[in-house]
Amino acid sequence: MSTWLEALQTTVPAQETCVLVTVAGIQGSTPREEGARMVYTATRQFDTIGGGHLEWRAAQIARDMLADSTPTRRMNHIERIALGPSLGQCCGGVVFLAFEIIEQRAAAMLSGLARGCKEGVNIWRAVPLETNDAAVLYDLKGSTCNASSAVDALTPDMFLSRSATHIARDTQGRRWLLDLCQAHLPQVVLFGAGHVGTAIVRMLSTLPCRVLWVDEREDMFPADLPMQVTIDATDVPNAVVAKAEPGAYFLVMTHSHSLDQQLTEQILKREDVAWFGLIGSYTKRKQFEHRLQDRGVTVEQLNKMTCPIGIPGIYGKEPSSIAVAVVAQLVQLWELRAQPHKNSPVLATTAAVLASSNTPQN
Repeated sequence: MSTWLEALQTTVPAQETCVLVTVAGIQGSTPREEGARMVYTATRQFDTIGGGHLEWRAAQIARDMLADSTPTRRMNHIERIALGPSLGQCCGGVVFLAFEIIEQRAAAMLSGLARGCKEGVNIWRAVPLETNDAAVLYDLKGSTCNASSAVDALTPDMFLSRSATHIARDTQGRRWLLDLCQAHLPQVVLFGAGHVGTAIVRMLSTLPCRVLWVDEREDMFPADLPMQVTIDATDVPNAVVAKAEPGAYFLVMTHSHSLDQQLTEQILKREDVAWFGLIGSYTKRKQFEHRLQDRGVTVEQLNKMTCPIGIPGIYGKEPSSIAVAVVAQLVQLWELRAQPHKNSPVLATTAAVLASSNTPQN
């Protein structure tokens, strides 16, 4: 499934007008959070805002906009949709959807968003409502990304006061959708372009993260990769460990046990790694522990290695089964990082499972 940004990068160059639908606000229980987005053309749709009936209603509104060239029908605007009374959905909350025509003039904005996605930089889209005017990009400090497109009525505090997509009024009383486009974070550094590595990258490419995919064998990489996946076909994969971002998540699954060991040693000696997973059995773990201790790696450092990888309960050896287990493990880690303040029994259980998976077993 293409993401909303990938879809727009395809439709706009092809001069195919479409509608970007953004969850601008929510009340009560809803299928998705603020900032979820979906793209509609006259015949296709990309990404998801959740809830089959909600998407059906959004499609109706979007395609009515596309079918009617009247300027008043093509204005950026907000629709309030009550999920229970209007659509019969059991979650019963209220969703405020922003509808925005995207056409050729949006190419520069999309290029800016794609750069931010690639570089891990969050960007605000300021979308004027009740008008046909184009969106403007702002950085996290509330400064426009293009000085010539600055809007005097938009002040930095309008961006700094909230940390999620929302509706705001400028100093002249005009309404805006301030849409925070989060870069694909965190960074996953995956060594190995074999069957398992390929299956994992395929799943990660549908999730909010960035992937640096490393292998010596350039011909192993697929030709068509989504924008959040960067490949590094290098003869010295060890050097990539030092270049990875602080707080990166590492996965090692190369074609060589010797290279796996070299990478493991380098990763464990970094002090800023969020998580490190090594593919293999408990026997492989024990072998690596003995060899690495002989090379000066401490027990404390070894305890930061997760091996075997994957959530408990999925034991299939097929690449797709391993990928499901490993990607689920990463998603659990990201959920814990995003919600450390929540006193949830589910999160507490997850934390205990993840902690135990890092403990060497006999």
